[in-house]
Amino acid sequence: MAHTVHSIAETLGLEAHGAVDLKITGVAEPALAGQDDLAFAGNPKYADALRQGQARAALLWQDADWRGLGLQAAILAPRPRFAMSGISRLFDAGPEIAPGVHPSALIDASARVGKGAAIGPFVSIGRDVEIGPRARIGAQCAIGEGCKIGADALLHPRVTLGARVEVGDRFIAQSGVVIGGDGFSFVTPEKSVTEEVRETLGQRGQTRPQAWARIHSLGNVVIGDDVEVGANTTIDRGTVRATTVGSGTKIDNLVQIGHNAQLGRDCLICAQSAVGGSARLGDRVVMGGRAGVSDNLLVGDDVVLGAAAVLLSNAPAGRTLLGYPAIKMDAQIEAYKNTRRLGRLFAQVAELREAVIRLGGKN
Repeated sequence: MAHTVHSIAETLGLEAHGAVDLKITGVAEPALAGQDDLAFAGNPKYADALRQGQARAALLWQDADWRGLGLQAAILAPRPRFAMSGISRLFDAGPEIAPGVHPSALIDASARVGKGAAIGPFVSIGRDVEIGPRARIGAQCAIGEGCKIGADALLHPRVTLGARVEVGDRFIAQSGVVIGGDGFSFVTPEKSVTEEVRETLGQRGQTRPQAWARIHSLGNVVIGDDVEVGANTTIDRGTVRATTVGSGTKIDNLVQIGHNAQLGRDCLICAQSAVGGSARLGDRVVMGGRAGVSDNLLVGDDVVLGAAAVLLSNAPAGRTLLGYPAIKMDAQIEAYKNTRRLGRLFAQVAELREAVIRLGGKN
C-alpha cells in the first residue's frame, strides 16, 4: 500500500511541501524510519532522531524548518497527533477477512447478512441475526440469537455476542470481547450481610448462613454507532432493561461494564476500569486506568476520574477526581502532600514535646 506525500496531505486537509510525489509505503518513528517511510515527528524534540533515521519525508509541527532537517518533503500540522489519526487510518488495512462467507461458518437459515459482508472461518451465527452491509466478522466469532450488527462493523477473531445484543454502525470489537453475558446479580431470602453493612456503614448483626439465589438477566446490551471495545473486555446484559453504551464511546482492554449500566456518548474508559451495575455515566466521562465507579452511582457529564481513582458517591458534572475514595483533584493532591509531610511533622511534634518537658522541669 503506497501513497504519495501529496495524497496523504490531501486526505488530512493539510498542505504538502517539497517533493510531494515521493511514494510512501509506511509510517515509522523518526530514528527508525526508512527511505520510503513517513516519519512521525510532531514535536521539535524529535529533530535529532530524524537525523538518525533515513526518512525523506515526515509529518512535522506547524512551523518546522523541514529543509534544515534534511528532508525532501514534509507535511506540517497544527496538531500533529490528530493528524496521526488520519494517517494511521489510511495505512491500516485491518485484519484479512476474505469477502463472502467462509465454507466452515455456521449460519442459521433465518439470519440476514447484508451486502458486502465478510464472514470468517468457524463463525457461528444464530437465529434471526441481522448483520449490516460491509460488516466483517473474524474467525471463531459467536453471534447469539436475535443480535443486530450495524453497517461496517468489525469483529476481530473470537468475539462473543450474547443473545439480542445490538451494536451500531462502524462498531469495532477486539479479540476476546464478550458482550451480553449474564450480570452478576444474586439475592438472599433475608437481608444479606452486604446489605446490612451498606445500610449501617460497617455494623453487622448476628452471623447466619446465607445461600445466594441467581437473578437471571432478561435484558440485553445496546451499543451506539462508532463505539470501540478493547480486547478481553466484558459488558453484561441488563437484568430487565438494557445495558447501554452511547455512540462514540471508546473502551480499552480488560474493562468490566456491569449489568444495567448506562454509559453516555463519547466516553473514554481506560484499561482495567470497572463500572458497577446500574451506574449511570454522562457524556464525555473519562476513566483513567484501573479507575472504578461503584454500583448505582450517577456520574455527570465531563467528569474525569484519574488513574486508579475509585468513586464511592455521585459525581457532579465537570469534576476532576483522584484517589480512593475519589475526591476533587486539588484536594487529593493537597492531602497527598500533607501525607508526605507527616514524618517531618511527627518529628517536629516530638521536638516540641521534649522542649515543653524541659521547660516544665525548670519550673
